[in-house]
Amino acid sequence: MSEHVRPEAVERFVQQVSLWYSEEIMKEQRAAGPDSERLRTLRVESAACAADLATLEGAGPEEVDEIAARYVAWVQEPGGP
Repeated sequence: MSEHVRPEAVERFVQQVSLWYSEEIMKEQRAAGPDSERLRTLRVESAACAADLATLEGAGPEEVDEIAARYVAWVQEPGGP
């Protein structure tokens, strides 16, 4: 990213993505035949969101930019949040 983004803005975005993963986990758990592999993937990605939120607390501008870029890429992926 060419301009630095504010950590607070990235934090809100990561929280939104994390919420999407939480909702998907609940949906999958409630399904008649839960897909254990999908659940595992959703949980791994949810944990990654939590780790990124923790990292943002003391991150410098470059690290904030890296996290922001990763979430933009996730949202742009087919089937992403």
